[in-house]
Amino acid sequence: MTGILALVVIGAAAGFLATRLMGMDLPLINTVAIGIIGALLGGFVLRLGLAVLGAAAGFVGAVIGALVLLWAYKTFIANR
Repeated sequence: MTGILALVVIGAAAGFLATRLMGMDLPLINTVAIGIIGALLGGFVLRLGLAVLGAAAGFVGAVIGALVLLWAYKTFIANR
């Protein structure tokens, strides 16, 4: 139950941030609803992916993290 409550609270904040990043000006109730639904769906998909893929999901995450670090190194350090 605590996990779902956390997703609702985080979803409300995520909805606010997402609408601002997308340049949208929605009413507060729509913003919160979109964030909560997105957090619930995202949490479900992430948990399902981790359950199905297990260690492979960790490996994919590690590769993505390494790619981001390599991009940052190439962009900010190697070009000096």
